Amino acid sequence: MAFEGLQDKLGAVFKKLRARGKLTEADVREAMREVRLALLEADVSYKVVKEFVSRVTERAVGADVLASLTPAQQVVKIVNEELIALMGDGDARLNFAAKPPTVIMMCGLQGSGKTTHSAKLAKLLKKEGHHPLLAACDIYRPAAIDQLKVVGERAGVRVFELGQTDPVEIAAKAVRFAKDNNHDVVILDTAGRLHIDEKLMDELKNIKAETNPDEIMLVVDAMTGQDAVNVAKAFDEALGITSVLMSKLDSDTRGGAALSVLSVTGKPIKYVGMGEKLDDFEQFHPDRMASRILGMGDVLSLIEKAEDVYSKQEAERLAQKLQQSKFDMDDLLAQLRQIQKMGDLKKIVGMLPGVGSKLDDLEIDDKAFGRVEAMITSMTPAERAKPSIINPSRKKRIAKGSGTQVQDVNRLLKQFEQMQQMMKKLGKGGGKGLFGRRRMPRLDPSMLDAMGGMGGGKGFPKK
Repeated sequence: MAFEGLQDKLGAVFKKLRARGKLTEADVREAMREVRLALLEADVSYKVVKEFVSRVTERAVGADVLASLTPAQQVVKIVNEELIALMGDGDARLNFAAKPPTVIMMCGLQGSGKTTHSAKLAKLLKKEGHHPLLAACDIYRPAAIDQLKVVGERAGVRVFELGQTDPVEIAAKAVRFAKDNNHDVVILDTAGRLHIDEKLMDELKNIKAETNPDEIMLVVDAMTGQDAVNVAKAFDEALGITSVLMSKLDSDTRGGAALSVLSVTGKPIKYVGMGEKLDDFEQFHPDRMASRILGMGDVLSLIEKAEDVYSKQEAERLAQKLQQSKFDMDDLLAQLRQIQKMGDLKKIVGMLPGVGSKLDDLEIDDKAFGRVEAMITSMTPAERAKPSIINPSRKKRIAKGSGTQVQDVNRLLKQFEQMQQMMKKLGKGGGKGLFGRRRMPRLDPSMLDAMGGMGGGKGFPKK
């Protein structure tokens, strides 16, 4: 995951500051030197790092900070605020046309993920109530049109294509088609190149002149580091982009481009690709990304994912159970099935406050959900309602019925007890947990082991 290295290094810096209690100006400046090195190693632009550290240092050595009762926390607060400002103070929204259709021109180098992310954006817009149309304007790359048809079908979005004809003509006719068929958004998937050249830019300029797009969104690959920023700068100078979509931010990348692109180009990141699936796509929130970088989690994004898969009725039913401390195996099974719908478990757990630094210790195996489900469904209704009645003979029967071992059943029962304790803490917070947008309790190691174990982690061996 992007920023893991930066998160660990910044965490170590702030841990050292907290251990000192009262801080001096020399302590702060030493910490800022380490922050600067951490940012440079994360591939953040040198100029951006220099300006960022200068601003943080200037604010952090002030008398109000050093004389406060919690100076280390004040420094972290300042770093958080400056990170948010670095990536964009506020969420950048799409530029929608006053009179539909809104034309979004996707551009970028070949291999950046432009076609797939065009479909991801279309699916997200459809979910938000729009009626998007994808237009196949890349006539050069082999199978580009077929690829757009495939991902468009998976996204449930219509694809407009005219085969190997003039891309400018395709774009213009796609916009006219959208007007005639009540599509309120047109997403133009344009051609890319392996490098920036005059022919590519001329074609893109002609498409821009013909369609007058409301949004020119550049797709850049986060794995290319500062090259992504250089590409963004070149496209902006030649074409006048309005925003950036950063793909592959979930990969093992240093993430420096996300921290540099706004400062260098003046253009905000509006969306990020966080995986290979069409649903692994989200709006870019600078404040949430800053929280992730500083190891504070991203509870708001977790809430949104939960609300996508949980009905209001299910949430209220669970809330009542939590308040009454009646969380049972049936509830656990229902929760595990819902969590599976939310996506990769390791990403979900990583959104919880204080968990980021522990993710490497959680060897989560999503396939273990199937084994847990098999064990629970092998229990009788009475056993699921009251697991404490499960004696050795019952454990043997459950293990045999689920194709597992008795020791696996024992682990599940132990982890369920830990999960019950965690649910009781959620219940004490008002019973609403994620769904009522109450504050999440900080997870202790035993809770992490329980959650990791449910997914085949520390307490549940992979098979």
